[in-house]
Amino acid sequence: MEPLVAPTTPPLFSYRPYWAECFGTAPFLPTSREEMDELGWDSCDIIIVTGDAYVDHPSFGMAVVGRVLEAQGFRVGIIAQPDWQSAEPFKALGQPNLFFGVAAGNMDSMINRYTADRRLRHDDAYSPDNVGGKRPDRAVIVYAQRCREAYKQTPIVVGSIEASLRRIAHYDYWSDKVRRSILLDSRADLLLYGNAERAIVDVAHRLSRGEAISEIQNLRGTAFIRDAVPEGWTVVDSSQVDTPGKIDPITSPYVDTSATPACKDAQNEEPAPAQAEQAIRIIDPLQARKTELDPQRSVIRLPDYETVKKDPVAYAHAARVLHLETNPGNARALVQRHGDKEVWLNPPPIPLETEELDSVFELPYQRRPHPRYGKARIPAYEMIRNSVNIMRGCFGGCTFCSITEHEGRIIQSRSQESIVREVEKIRDLSPGFTGVVSDLGGPTANMWRLRCKSEQIEKRCRRLSCVYPGICKNLDTDQTPLIDLYRAVRNVDGVKKVLIASGLRYDLAVETPEYVRELVTHHVGGYLKIAPEHSEDSPLSKMMKPGMGSYDRFKAMFDKYSKEAGKEQYLIPYFIAAHPGTRDEDMMNLAMWLKRNGFRADQVQAFYPSPMANATAMYHSGKNPLKKVTRNSEPVFAAKGLKQRRLHKAYLRYHDPDGWPAIRESLQKMGRRDLIGYGKKHLVPPRQPVNWTPKNGKAGAKGKRVLTQHTGLPPRARK
Repeated sequence: MEPLVAPTTPPLFSYRPYWAECFGTAPFLPTSREEMDELGWDSCDIIIVTGDAYVDHPSFGMAVVGRVLEAQGFRVGIIAQPDWQSAEPFKALGQPNLFFGVAAGNMDSMINRYTADRRLRHDDAYSPDNVGGKRPDRAVIVYAQRCREAYKQTPIVVGSIEASLRRIAHYDYWSDKVRRSILLDSRADLLLYGNAERAIVDVAHRLSRGEAISEIQNLRGTAFIRDAVPEGWTVVDSSQVDTPGKIDPITSPYVDTSATPACKDAQNEEPAPAQAEQAIRIIDPLQARKTELDPQRSVIRLPDYETVKKDPVAYAHAARVLHLETNPGNARALVQRHGDKEVWLNPPPIPLETEELDSVFELPYQRRPHPRYGKARIPAYEMIRNSVNIMRGCFGGCTFCSITEHEGRIIQSRSQESIVREVEKIRDLSPGFTGVVSDLGGPTANMWRLRCKSEQIEKRCRRLSCVYPGICKNLDTDQTPLIDLYRAVRNVDGVKKVLIASGLRYDLAVETPEYVRELVTHHVGGYLKIAPEHSEDSPLSKMMKPGMGSYDRFKAMFDKYSKEAGKEQYLIPYFIAAHPGTRDEDMMNLAMWLKRNGFRADQVQAFYPSPMANATAMYHSGKNPLKKVTRNSEPVFAAKGLKQRRLHKAYLRYHDPDGWPAIRESLQKMGRRDLIGYGKKHLVPPRQPVNWTPKNGKAGAKGKRVLTQHTGLPPRARK
């Protein structure tokens, strides 16, 4: 009987290379038949279809996957931003010998194409000259379907963050409904989630040996479709993990067994009868607590798609269970029924070791866009062309962020030597390099080489965050190695300045004051952006972010070390409007904090409900999946209507006259007329400026222009 996952994970570059390695390394992975001819290829073994322009740089997913597969000996082609109106563009490189790899790109296509207010964007930083419209909505689904039309028998493997965050039934903000797993809508054979180098390499080698893709079902970090749970497995009802309270029973997916319906009220259950003779063993909550389960033979059943689609409480429960099963050291398989099919999720991939990650980042990338784009500018590339990614993963667990769901909580760090070699390569090869390294970072600026002090504790841990509600005592927070890295890069010949532009986790930074000194003295270019996200406890507790005390402590250090260095430098804090848990009063208090501290935000961020995030589960369900979910558990308020979401954004831009009418109306409803006036303690004035016209071109309140002016003084004092 085949185990769930292989007992050991082979090193990433330990496989015997495929025979096609004799063709050597391609300058750029080919994007046309002409380029294939120049390389002497008659066909591609693997073709990657992506929604981004092809940039051969380790910050772009298609380049990483392509070069990793090339290093295994496979011939890899790229179809970048194809016209999806027909299948013809998907035949540009011919039929791949092994499979199509389909990705939306570095961003989710819906987030790439729409604003938080669901308005269509007209730009795209991942396209030549920032032109929008070069990828479809739900790109993974569309591309996969076109690949199937082009070559019906060719296996299709989907991945990227878009597929990763849609691997089970998920709330879709743009249609305002729960959609089924992207596996079913894309009709893909296999889905890879998270950082997928291990899985994609194994899939490629197994297919090259003649194995059918339908037989590849024991790889970590993969999801696939089954007709039923195989014989010999123990099925654990998800209410063993967390009891959601009474939910209408659902039809059992096991025709021949007396399965306990997922999420049935545990308090009303009778222990299931003995099932020793059944091919599939069903364990209810009472039995599961007393039974030693084989993790290689047990799977957790989530509420099915039909249930979570109509029941928000069941959805929140499923989201909570999913997030509790994300540690590679202890995660179990998950299964969720969709109609007559089972969507099966294997446990997350084993993180790459430092040597493996070094090898991935030191593959022969050209570090620039494909020549086919000529002189066109690709903004996303311009932003990172002289930056270095030093790590992966994030243990912060911020509920609105997709990094943890995609890359995991365990930090994967490159070696200092590898990072220095990449900086030297930038110096020698990057066009127009002026001596400034624009960033050393990744998902965060300062989690490099930080991990649990105990490997055994790390493998058993199910915490959603290592730093909330406080920093775990088992977390190594020493950032002295990061100081040494900064100094080593700063001392590379030809490097004049090293900036840190990735998001800084300031509650960690203050644990090593010498790190803050190093950062402020040498690596800030006048401004440092950090993200408190809010000032009030209610939204912060739903974000899993620290309170403003940590911000104040960091700011004191920042100001002190800036003064010691003789530099005039400023902190730029970022905040989120309309996050679940945020009421109008919270935004009012945040706006007053901003005004007291002299901040005027020009660009503000509204909460964007991305698939699978915990905050999105709060937004959709009105429940808090950070705690046990029941019918009577903690409710979570979420600003959903466009009017209220825009009001919350207006509070962040309290200085903008366009938002004053909405803020005044809100303050009056809250009984806070005391904040309307012209003084320093007031938030907004009682009238609009002279000749004011909103930016949308419409006239002022009630269709009339307001002929008053706000000067900061009352009317009688203006003469």
